[in-house]
Amino acid sequence: MMKMIAIGDNVVDCYLDQQLYYPGGNAVNVAVNCKRNGFDECAYIGIFGNDKKAEHIRKSLDQEQVSYEFSRQVYAPSGSPGVQLVDGNRVFVGGPKNTAQHIVRLRLTPHDMEHISQFDVCHTSCYSNIEGELAQIKTACDISFDFSTNVGTDYLQRVCPHIKYAFFSGADLPDDQLDPLIEACHRLGVEIVGITLGGKGALFSRNGERYVQGVKPTEVVDTMGAGDSFIAGFLTAYIQHGGMESALDYAADCAAKTCTFYGAYGYPHPMERD
Repeated sequence: MMKMIAIGDNVVDCYLDQQLYYPGGNAVNVAVNCKRNGFDECAYIGIFGNDKKAEHIRKSLDQEQVSYEFSRQVYAPSGSPGVQLVDGNRVFVGGPKNTAQHIVRLRLTPHDMEHISQFDVCHTSCYSNIEGELAQIKTACDISFDFSTNVGTDYLQRVCPHIKYAFFSGADLPDDQLDPLIEACHRLGVEIVGITLGGKGALFSRNGERYVQGVKPTEVVDTMGAGDSFIAGFLTAYIQHGGMESALDYAADCAAKTCTFYGAYGYPHPMERD
């Protein structure tokens, strides 16, 4: 029985051209997609606001059978970054800075840790303000961490010793920086390092052995959440079967599928005032 838990951010992505918002956030997206891909149980721990947007995110998690009973709720608005279509890609154009996750940081209790220890893997990210909790999470289960574009030496040294899986968004990284980044992560104890490279596919390494994965052809409607789908697809296939090539091939299929619909995993809602 495969079980995963995601800890961190939840937002609604506000599509300004459509006047619709969609549930999202790296941790939420990965949890939902892992459940869709075949994990037997998926859970989420995060900080919800007390507005209609937070209620919509929770309803979508209910529909996807992702539990969230260990999450917190605070009197604050939900994160709601604006999103616009630029040259065929969705790009963030900013959002409010007084949201639930801006004003409160998640701190894990012994009760939380007992819950987390029931899972095979915990996914979190640089967006989750959870770096100070990684050492104790590591004692409970393996950690998957999305660095996005954060490749600074100090940040790697802070995070990498605690995690098994490191994921980076490297479309803008020069080719001559890819191998040094991978090698730095391995030296700090990471077993699997993955760098997605936009239209050039992805470069992965398991304990120094390199793997290259190309993109899958698809009809692109919206790229929102494709990277999170790639991570979820890889984790699902790799934890279930242990093969790098097959896991990367499946991850590319998952990312391509996500590009065929709007939002990170669907559930549009009209934009309105709370």
